[in-house]
Amino acid sequence: MGGHMLARKIMRIGYFWLTMEVDCCQIVQRCPECQMLGDLIHVPPSELHALTFPWPFSIWGIDVIGKISPKSSSGHEYILVVVDYFTKWLEATSYARSTAAKVAKFIRLHIICRYGVPHELIFDRGVNFRGEVDTLI
Repeated sequence: MGGHMLARKIMRIGYFWLTMEVDCCQIVQRCPECQMLGDLIHVPPSELHALTFPWPFSIWGIDVIGKISPKSSSGHEYILVVVDYFTKWLEATSYARSTAAKVAKFIRLHIICRYGVPHELIFDRGVNFRGEVDTLI
């Protein structure tokens, strides 16, 4: 049987030792294959809030993902993702360092110049980061 089995599956077969569950969890945490193929997020569901989007490319969501390990072959550790909420159109790029100046330049070149000035930009995190980007745009 390929891969690692969880403690409960091992117990069903009939094997048992006192620290079995802890040992299995440690093995799975150290195994790159288990980390890549396992469940991604265990977050309880929450209430959804409807947003209204008047027209395409009017409201964009912005998020910086990172620090990603391992680095890419070009040394990039951050991904900037910008999504139009109406069409779900995605623009993305990667950076070695994430700065407000780089985000502002990306928004100017890839959002404003292509799709026009958005009605609203929604940042997922970093209120101070948003202030810097707003002044640089």
